[in-house]
Amino acid sequence: MEQTYASLLDSVRPLSLLCEKPEFGFDLPSELELQAIWFNGQFGRDFVTECGRKVEIRQFGFWNRSAGPDFLHAAVAIDGDVVSGPLEIDTRASDWEGHGHDVNPAFNETILHVVFEPSQVQHYTRTESHREVLKVVVPRASVQAALQVPLSSVAPFHMGRCYAPLAELSLSRVDDLLEQAARHRCHVKAKRLSAIKESHGVDQSLWVAVAETLGYRANRLSMTLLAQRLPIRKLKAMGDRVAAVVFGVAGFLHPDIHKDAPEDSRLWLEELWDTWWQDRTSHQLDEGRNIEWVLHGSRPVNHPQRRLAALCLVAREWSMFRQMYGQPKALAEWMTGLGDEFWSYHYTLVSKVSARRLALMGKDRVADLIVNHLLPIEIADGSDVAWSAYQSLPAPAINEKVRRAHFRLFGNREDAKVYLKKSWHHQALLQVYQDFCLVDTSDCADCPFPEQLARF
Repeated sequence: MEQTYASLLDSVRPLSLLCEKPEFGFDLPSELELQAIWFNGQFGRDFVTECGRKVEIRQFGFWNRSAGPDFLHAAVAIDGDVVSGPLEIDTRASDWEGHGHDVNPAFNETILHVVFEPSQVQHYTRTESHREVLKVVVPRASVQAALQVPLSSVAPFHMGRCYAPLAELSLSRVDDLLEQAARHRCHVKAKRLSAIKESHGVDQSLWVAVAETLGYRANRLSMTLLAQRLPIRKLKAMGDRVAAVVFGVAGFLHPDIHKDAPEDSRLWLEELWDTWWQDRTSHQLDEGRNIEWVLHGSRPVNHPQRRLAALCLVAREWSMFRQMYGQPKALAEWMTGLGDEFWSYHYTLVSKVSARRLALMGKDRVADLIVNHLLPIEIADGSDVAWSAYQSLPAPAINEKVRRAHFRLFGNREDAKVYLKKSWHHQALLQVYQDFCLVDTSDCADCPFPEQLARF
């Protein structure tokens, strides 16, 4: 029977089985990142408590801005009976007592305790009033599926055993293989955003995608948290107040900020603070809930304050974004042209005026948004137009993972260099690399991919 990329994947043992073995473990991300992923609905909605009761998340609730449980006004069906109230998320069961929740009256109404590390000893989640709170341990396989964590972070830089069978395939069959891999990658990416869409609506899924893209790697989580705490349904109605609320919630505004700025910016900053002062009682985060930002290690033009400024402009023009998001070329032109009188000439809120005009959003950022978020959604929905647009996009700069994947599959074959020219080529190579090279623990020796390719 002729192989497809899907059947090639079936030849690899499911990651869920590998996860059951301690030698294939992985480090959990921070508790804050786990909370953000949970709120996006990416761990799913259906769980079982430690005592065997079925739990369905009906409503994920809202981030708590103050002290107390992480989420308020959640709705949970327990064996079919719906209860509502606060929900707490910790890394491990022992954190309930370790963080003092068991003696804090603010946690007395908590309806569910969600944790991610199974405990070797039994821990009872009890409130200060001695009521037991039902506890859910999110399965390790669900965590790994949501995080898309491979077993290895990198594969050795050498030709793989798959080089020989790939050399026997015609270029049209190699094209077919990579096209299927690229389509599979689109479905994987779309599944993640679909979880957000099902939990919070299509606009919010797109809003989170824009925020994450603007966050780059260093501030991706921070931008996600901000997009969750300030959903687009609220911001798009704020008009000129958007920037003040965004920078206020982000923690970049204070009463004397204008004193630290050049004279030509002081009036603008005073007005920004005055606007935030009027809204801050409804939006300001308590000290323990502050969003942390990485302010070093990037070019000045990529300072997180400039990324937030770009996010504000998209929020203010949300109807235009929604109108264009299915038209990659038009969207790219519109987004790269975004700018305003202040941010087109300033690196930060208090920096001096730049002698040259500064682009708020570069072509690479917009291309990343389109390739990794927007087009995959439509391709997964079966859009041939989106797939044609996806195939037409030129490749970005070749990164180390793409270079390594290409060499493992094709070595120095001159005729295979064509598979570095388009963005979808890179996406396909990355998917094969992730699905096979980073899952195999034998450095090619026992990988089933080469033998399966012989029948592709």
